[in-house]
Parts: sequence; C-alpha cells; structure tokens
Amino acid sequence: MPSSTPGSATASGPRPGALRRLLRQRGAVVGLVVLGLLAAVALAAPWLASRDPIKTAPREALQPPGTAYLFGSDQFGRDVLSRVLHGARISLLVGVISVSIAVALGTPVGLVSGYYGGRLDVVLMRIMDVMLAFPGILLALAIVSVLTPSLSNLMVAVGLAAVPTYARLVRGSVLSAKENLYVEAARAVGCRDVFVLGRYVLPNVVAPIIVTATLGMGTAILSAAALSFLGLGSQPPEPEWGRMLSEGRDYLREAWWISTFPGIGIMLTVLAMNLLGDGLRDVLDPRLTA
Repeated sequence: MPSSTPGSATASGPRPGALRRLLRQRGAVVGLVVLGLLAAVALAAPWLASRDPIKTAPREALQPPGTAYLFGSDQFGRDVLSRVLHGARISLLVGVISVSIAVALGTPVGLVSGYYGGRLDVVLMRIMDVMLAFPGILLALAIVSVLTPSLSNLMVAVGLAAVPTYARLVRGSVLSAKENLYVEAARAVGCRDVFVLGRYVLPNVVAPIIVTATLGMGTAILSAAALSFLGLGSQPPEPEWGRMLSEGRDYLREAWWISTFPGIGIMLTVLAMNLLGDGLRDVLDPRLTA
C-alpha cells in the first residue's frame, strides 16, 4: 500500500511502458511514421526542392505534372513540388508553435484555478467560458484581424484561441489530483504551493496534455490553412499550404494540381496527427489501459 508521506509518494505521470504499448497500436505507428517522414521532408526541403519555391517563370506557367515539373507549375510558373516541400516546414511550424502557445498559457491558468478554487477559479473560468463561447476558428479570425495578417500573428491567434481548451482540461485534472493522499500530506507538512504544484500535481496533468496537444496540432494546422486561404495568414509569396489552396482555386478546371497537392499535404498531416493522438489516448488514459 502506497505511503501517504510526500517523500515516498509518487505522482502519476505517463504510465510506465507507454512507448512499448504505443508501438503496438497500428494506427499510432502509421501516424508516427507519416509524421516522421513529413518532418524529414520539412527539414530537408532546401536540398530536396529542385527549384526556388518563390521564383517566378511566366513562360513556364501552368505546366502539368511531368518530367520537367513533377507536381506541375502554378500560374506564375513556380514549381508546385518545391512549394509543397517548403510548405510542409511552415505548416508543421505553425502547428508546433500554436499548440505551444496554447499549452504555455492554458496550463498555468488551469493549475491555479483548480488548485486554489474559490473566487479566483470562478473569475478565470468565466473568462475561459467567454472565449469558449466563440468557435475556435472565429475567435482566431477576430484576433488575427486585430493583429494584422502575417504568419507570426496567425500562430499567435490560433494559439490564443485554443487556450481555454487546455485551461479547462488542466483544471479538471488538478481537481482530481489535489485530492490524492500524497498531495494532502505535502500540504500538511508545510510544502510551498509552488513545490506541491510542480512536484505532485503537474505530473498528473502531463498525460492528458500530451494527448490533447497531439490532436490539437492537427486542428491548428487546419485553422491556419483556413485563415491563410482567406488571406489572413501567410502572405505572398510564402509557400504555405492554405495560401496555395487559395491561389489555385481559380484554376481548378485547367490546373487542378495547384490546389490538389497542398490539399493532400494538409490531409496527410492532419490524419497522421489524429492517428497518433488516438493511439496516445488509448495508451495514456488509465481508464482504457486498466
């Protein structure tokens, strides 16, 4: 039977053997492999791309996929393959930074709100409720409109729109974790709140954050692509997938490849994120692994 003293108690973080169980999940393995390939392509884009992704060549405009242009060329004569490869770097960067902003802001809010409760909890959660009342894409749209359209502001807007999700998630986990005997023992012997939160409460929040962040990256990439499609994200001539979809929508009949290949990139990335997130949920959720 576990001891109730803080010195011998062990806060429950990610369950032991999680990686081994994750590798048994076929969907998660597929998602992990696809994401690994996408990350490798994004890192090696400058060497894999045969042409400059932003250099125009009007005489080569709207070339169909073939030996000269494997993915064809767009209306400005730019190589679609080179733009898709560089776009992978931008889209993955948008997903990582947006989710990092949401986690960095939402986790402290949830920790403080759930641990201290009272009026502070009420005030913080009412603010989160107001933000949750708006659809995430609409809230991000409003934020990026105020900040002026750019790739950096796009990442900030998508991240801020997701803060309430993580704040609510962390608060719920803290409400459960702070009732554990080792947390009560640590508080009883006079441990500071910062120490209790960091040593005994936060580890209980790590697993759900990992799962939600993995799934949230797919949502962030979709939101960023949607905002760029509307002209509120990356600006020309940046090779961002959502921007490429927008630029190719007027040429769907005669040059389908301009929008098709970046669309496939978005689909594969989001699908891989969801497969990996589902696998992590099955592995890290104690209710599913018990």
